[in-house]
Amino acid sequence: LVPLIFGLFLSVYLVTVAGNLLIFLAIISDPHLHTPMYFFLSNLSLVDICFISATVPKKMQSKAISYAGCITQMFFFMLFAEMDNFILAVMAYDRFVAICHPLHYTVIMNPQLCVQLVLVCWVISVLHALLHSLLVLQLSFCAHLEIPHFFCELNQVIHSACSDTFLNDVVMYFTVMLLGGGPLAGILYSYSKIVSSICAISSAQGKNKASSTCASHLSAVCLFYCTGLAVYFSYPITQNPQSNARASVIYTVVTPMLNPFIYSLRNEDINRALKKSLGEKS
Repeated sequence: LVPLIFGLFLSVYLVTVAGNLLIFLAIISDPHLHTPMYFFLSNLSLVDICFISATVPKKMQSKAISYAGCITQMFFFMLFAEMDNFILAVMAYDRFVAICHPLHYTVIMNPQLCVQLVLVCWVISVLHALLHSLLVLQLSFCAHLEIPHFFCELNQVIHSACSDTFLNDVVMYFTVMLLGGGPLAGILYSYSKIVSSICAISSAQGKNKASSTCASHLSAVCLFYCTGLAVYFSYPITQNPQSNARASVIYTVVTPMLNPFIYSLRNEDINRALKKSLGEKS
């Protein structure tokens, strides 16, 4: 069973890294894809590689992890999970401007703003991960602690502590509501305006074109938030670490793996760039 699990994790990891790396290289190598939408997508691909790399390689190496290693893994997992969250919100804003304000799109979504948005995402994500890591460092843990999870997930680490975790719990759920709910609210608002604008388009061809630009992003958003909500609410509801761990596998491993397929499946620009990039290499 252990070799089977190892092979499964290794296969998923290699597919995820290869898929996201191909999309990133296709975008930077094709001048036609040097637009805000694909700039954000290239950042999402890099973040997804880092996201899965924060947990899976260590899991394949050994089940045991040091205290410092656990804190480090937890920090980077939260950092890249939050980056995924914010990049998806920024991509929704980009689609909102493109569809609802097409005449002002190039003025609003200028290169400077795009870079600034990504930098803000990084700063907030680093501060968020650092806050929780510092709070966990204040907790006391028993010797030879066993976490019922396949990586050092914040909720499981907090509930494994021997000292009072009230402050950690309050901060954790507050930041989940604020930094998880805030971007989600922005995405929902953007898509409410997008749907209104699409409904106002008279031609069927125009509606299909506008809808197709959002379909991939909307699929990625649903996958990310549905699995994320399953992780954070499965343990309080079921009090079962195993169900929480299973939800985390989907959230941590499956989501980054599926994103390249979601964005390349019906995207002619990405498919053309991939064929061109692979054709040149061969």
